[in-house]
Amino acid sequence: MPETVRFLLRGEVVTVGPELPHTTTVLDYLRLKQRLCGTKEGCAEGDCGACTVAVADLDGDKLRYRAVNSCIQLVGQLDGKALVTVEDLAPDEPGGDALHPVQQAMVDCHGSQCGFCTPGFVMSLFAHYKTGTPTDTDSLCDTLAGNLCRCTGYRPILEAGQTMGAAPDRFSALEAAWIGKLKGLKRREGLRQETPAGRFLAPISLDELMTLLRGVDWDDTWVLGGGTDVGLWITKQHRRIGTILHLGQIAALKRVEILPDEVSIGASVTYTDAMPAIAALHPDFAAMVRRLGSVQIRNAGTIGGNIANGSPIGDSMPPLIALGARLQLLSPGGERFLPLDEFFLGYRKTYLRPRGVVAKVIVPRPGPESRFAVYKLSKRLDQDISAVLGAFHVIMEGNRIASARIAYGGMAAIPQRAHAAELALQGQKLTTEAVEPAVAALAQDFTPMSDMRASARYRLLAAQNLLRKFAAEQQTGAQIRIEAPIEQVAE
Repeated sequence: MPETVRFLLRGEVVTVGPELPHTTTVLDYLRLKQRLCGTKEGCAEGDCGACTVAVADLDGDKLRYRAVNSCIQLVGQLDGKALVTVEDLAPDEPGGDALHPVQQAMVDCHGSQCGFCTPGFVMSLFAHYKTGTPTDTDSLCDTLAGNLCRCTGYRPILEAGQTMGAAPDRFSALEAAWIGKLKGLKRREGLRQETPAGRFLAPISLDELMTLLRGVDWDDTWVLGGGTDVGLWITKQHRRIGTILHLGQIAALKRVEILPDEVSIGASVTYTDAMPAIAALHPDFAAMVRRLGSVQIRNAGTIGGNIANGSPIGDSMPPLIALGARLQLLSPGGERFLPLDEFFLGYRKTYLRPRGVVAKVIVPRPGPESRFAVYKLSKRLDQDISAVLGAFHVIMEGNRIASARIAYGGMAAIPQRAHAAELALQGQKLTTEAVEPAVAALAQDFTPMSDMRASARYRLLAAQNLLRKFAAEQQTGAQIRIEAPIEQVAE
C-alpha cells in the first residue's frame, strides 16, 4: 500500500507522509503546515463552523462539493479528494483581485463584523453555491445552522446568500482539470500511512478490509467512519490512537439500495447521502435527521458510525429500532445478521466481536397498516443533542394495535425498546385514552438519569407525553406541538 496521503490543495497535488502524525486534523494541517490561516478554530468539536472548508470529490464525471468541519476531519480522510479553503475563492495571481460571488455578496450585504466566523460562513455558502441548492430562506437557514456568529446577526448573512446568485464561477472553468487530476489519484489498493505516532489505514475493498482486520492489533485500533465522534476524542480528550482504520473509501460500504420492501444503507454512507433512502422509509425520519447536527456534520457523519459508536443518545438508533432494522456485521469469521435492538449490550458496549465492523443496516419499509412517528426533544431546534428522542411504530389490524415497537434514546445507557409499554398496547385502540396503561408502563421500562440536558423527572414525563402525542396525532390526523421548556420540569 502507498504510504502518502494525496489530495488537491489550491488545485495542485500535495502529499502528506510520515512527517505528520496520523491524527493530524485538516485544520491543524492548514494553519500549522500550510500557513493558510483563513480557516479558524472556534470550538474544535464541529459545533461553531468557523473551521468550515469545502471538500470536492468525484461523482462520476463531475465534482461534488460538500462543506465539512476541518477541526474534526483527519488529513487521511482527504485522500483522493480536493480541498478548497477561503483563500482559494479569490485568486491571488496578477489581476485576480475579483472576489468570488459569495464573498462579494457578503461585502455588499455587510455580512461581517469582527470577521472571525466569516470564513466559515463564506465556505458554507460557497458549498451551497456549488451544489445549486435553492437560496430561499429555509434552505439557507439549513445550510448555515452549523455556523455561529456572535456579533453580526444572521439577517445580513442570509441576505448575502439570497443575492450571491448561481452563475458559473472560476471553479467551473477549473473542473475538467481537477477531475483529470483526481482520476490520476485514484488508487488500485488502499492507503497505508505509517508515521512514528501510528498508522492510518484506508482499504478500498472488503477483501483488503478483511486482511487488515486479521492483522491489526485490535486493542490499539480505532475504526473511523466520518470522524464526528473520533475527531472529538482526538481534539478534546487527547486520546492516544495507535492505528486508525478508515472505512470511508470502501465502495461496497457506500451503497444505498431502495427496494420495494426494505432499504439497505451501507455503513459508510453519510447522512446527507442517506437522506433519500431515509425519506423513502418515512418523512418523519427524514425530518428528524435534518435536525441531527449541521450540514457539515451530516456531510461527514455516517449511520454505521453512529450505530457502532454505541452512544445512548445517537438519534438514528431509536427510529431504526422501531422500524425493525437489522445489521450486517463482518469479521474474519464471516458475516452475521443481527437485529439492531440486540446489538447494544451496555453503555458504549456493543455486540461487535473482536475484529468486527458494521457493514450495512437493513430497514423494512413500513406497510399500509403501519403507523410511525419520531419526536426529538432538545433545548434548541438545530444542531443539539437530544434530551429525549422517541420513535413509535405500530401495526394496526382493523382499529386495534396488532403489534408495537417503541424505542427511546436518552432514557437508558443504550438506545432501548419499551417492552412493557409495547405489551400494554397490543390489542388496544390507538387513542389517547387507550394508551394510558402503556404510558404508565414506561416507568417500568426506564429509570432515566439526570444530567446537563434534562432531569430524570423531565425525561420520564417527556417520554410519556410523547407516547400520548403519538396517539393523539394518529387519532386526529393533526400534528400537535409541545412547547414546554425543559427548565419548567427540572428537578
